[in-house]
Amino acid sequence: MRKEIAVLTNPTSGKGKGRQVGGVVIPRLTDAGYDVRALTGRDADEALDLARECVVDGVETLVVIGGDGMVHLAAQALAGSQTRLGLVPAGTGNDVARNLDLPLKDPAAAADVVIAGKERTIDLARIGARYYVTVLAAGFDAIVNERANKMTWPKGQMRYNIATLAELRTFNPIPYVLEVDGVQHRFDAMMVAVGNGPSFGGGMRITEGALMDDGLLDVVAIDPMGKLELIRTFPKLRTGSHVNHPKMHHFTGRSITVAAPGIVAYADGERIAPLPLTVEVVPGALRVLVP
Repeated sequence: MRKEIAVLTNPTSGKGKGRQVGGVVIPRLTDAGYDVRALTGRDADEALDLARECVVDGVETLVVIGGDGMVHLAAQALAGSQTRLGLVPAGTGNDVARNLDLPLKDPAAAADVVIAGKERTIDLARIGARYYVTVLAAGFDAIVNERANKMTWPKGQMRYNIATLAELRTFNPIPYVLEVDGVQHRFDAMMVAVGNGPSFGGGMRITEGALMDDGLLDVVAIDPMGKLELIRTFPKLRTGSHVNHPKMHHFTGRSITVAAPGIVAYADGERIAPLPLTVEVVPGALRVLVP
C-alpha cells in the first residue's frame, strides 16, 4: 500500500523559488511510491492550520519547502508529535538545513533524503508556548531586523546592509540582565544570542559549538566595542572564529532569561516579542529526516 506524505510549500520563499522547487520534489516523491498531500497556505495562519491537520491525521512525514520561517512554522505544529519533519530548502538563509547538513541547492537530492528516511531527533527552544529551532537574536542584530522590516526599499539582503549601517551610526551598548539556570549576570553588551543551533542569518555562526541534540542552550554575549572593531569582527561570525575574541562570552544552560530595555527579539528570523523573555530547552522535541 502506498504511504501518504504531506508537502507544505511556501510559494514566496526565496523570491518564488519555493514554487519552482515544489515542481521538482512532488513528482520525485510520487515516483518513489508516495501518495502526496500537496499543501499551500495562503498565509502563515492557514499554513500552520494545515500542518496541525497533518499531525491530527497521523501523517508520518510533513515535508516543508521553504526557508527557516517555514521550519519555524512547522515546529509549532510538530513539536512533541510523532510526525517527522522533512525539509527541502528554498529560502534565503536556510540555517536549519545548513545545520542538518541537508543539500542547499539541489532539491532533488533533498527529496532523496526524505525518501531514504534516516531519522534524527533534535531539541527545540521554547518561549512560553512558542518554539524555535536555531537562534534567538536579542541585541544589535534584532535592532537591525526591526529597522529592515519597516523599510520598503531596497529588497533582499541590501535592505539589511543599509539597516546595519544606519543603526551603527547611533548604536550604544545595551544594559542586560542575563539569568542562566538561576545564576544572574549583569553587563553592558552589543548583543546576546541564545542558540539551540550554531547559526542564523544565512550561516553566521554566532553560537559556534551549539549542538541541536545535547539538551542545552548556548548563549553568546559580545562586550561593547567600537564601531570599526565591530565591523571587523562580524565577518568572523561566518567561520565561527569569533569564539576566541576576548570580548566574546559563552554560557550554557537549560533555562535562559534575557532582559534589556527596548529590544524586540527575533528567532529563526521571525519576530518574537519584546524582552524580557525566558527560553527553555525541550530535549528531543522534533523528529527530522537527515542525510
